[in-house]
Order: sequence, then structure tokens, then C-alpha cells
Amino acid sequence: MAALSFRTRPLGVAAGVLLLHVGAVWALQSGLMGRVVQAVVPVEILSELIEPPKPKPEPPPPPKPVVQAVQRQTAPPPPPMPLAITDPTPAPDAPTGVAAPPVPVPLPPITATVAAVPAPTPAPVSPQIELPSSDADYLHNPSPNYPALSRRMREQGRVVVRVLIGVDGLAQKAEIRQSSGFERLDEAALKTVKNWRYVPGKRAGVVEAMWFSVPINYVLE
Repeated sequence: MAALSFRTRPLGVAAGVLLLHVGAVWALQSGLMGRVVQAVVPVEILSELIEPPKPKPEPPPPPKPVVQAVQRQTAPPPPPMPLAITDPTPAPDAPTGVAAPPVPVPLPPITATVAAVPAPTPAPVSPQIELPSSDADYLHNPSPNYPALSRRMREQGRVVVRVLIGVDGLAQKAEIRQSSGFERLDEAALKTVKNWRYVPGKRAGVVEAMWFSVPINYVLE
């Protein structure tokens, strides 16, 4: 029995293979294979759809704004104004003829009135005054007397005598204008001035009486 089963097994395998081929041919003819393909294809598509989604790439950072310098546009210069050009050719419709020069109209004479300007009044001129004098050589006036007591007392100083000189050159009045501080010196100076002779003073060339100051110095040597 064992040998019979060993011999019959290859035959069974061959018969199975043959049956499979026959079934495949029959399936092709009857459209069963197309259904199997149709059933398999959706499974593959489904498997593809079930795959986990891929991570989306991160979007690149936005570009930085570029600041561009704005150039100020200047307005273009205005177009040149058209120039008027004189055309020497006369117009065809221009009247022809000779223009007469205008007749000058005589103007009335212009009379100017000039107001008389009075001449400026000259400023009054003060008359020239010549003061009296006591130092003329021809007068022969003696030197002032120095009192002996004043010399011994060592008295000295300056005396100014105011004297009125008449038209004859003589002293009419005399008075002490500035004292020396010593009565003896003042009296000696007053007596000396009264006895002198003088050149009389003049106003505008005319001799007249005038007051005159005579200084006398008493100084010990």
C-alpha cells in the first residue's frame, strides 16, 4: 500500500497542475481574472491613500524690504518762449504809400518866477579893543618900591592893582584887586601904580578911558 501511494502522488500533483491551467484558461475566458484584477487594484490604491502624509516643508522667511532712495525729480525747465522775427517781405494786402512825418506842435513858453532871497545880514563885528600899557620905554616908569621894614620882616607876595586909565594916560582911580597878605606891600604897590604914566586904551581906533590890571611881585633875593 505504501508503494502504491508513493507512486500515485506525482500523478496527483501533475493532475492538480493540469487542473489549475485548465481553470486559468476557463477563468480568462469567463472574465473571472478581470474581476480579480479589479478587486486587487482598489486595495493597492487604498494602501497608497492610507500612507501617512509627508511633513510640509516650512515656508521660507519673507524677504526683507529693500529701501531704495527716492530721487527727487526736478521739474524740467520751461520751453523757451518763441521770438518774434520781423519779416522784411511786406504782406500782399498791405497798403503802399509814403508816411508823412508828424508835425511838431509848438509848446507854450515856460516862465519861471524866482523869489528874491534877501541877502544874509552880516553878524555884528565887535570893535577891536587895545588895552592900556605901562611898559613902554618912553614912559620911564620907576620900579615898585620895596619897603625896608618888609625886607627885614621877610615879607613877600604878589599884588594886583586895578587902575582906571584916562584918555590922557594918567591913573584916575586905583584899588587892590588881589592882596599879597601884607598891608605894607599892598600900600606900596597902590602908590606906585597911581604915579605911573600909561598908554591909553583904544576901541576901534578911538582913545577912551579903560580899567587895567597891573600885577606887582615882591620877591626877596
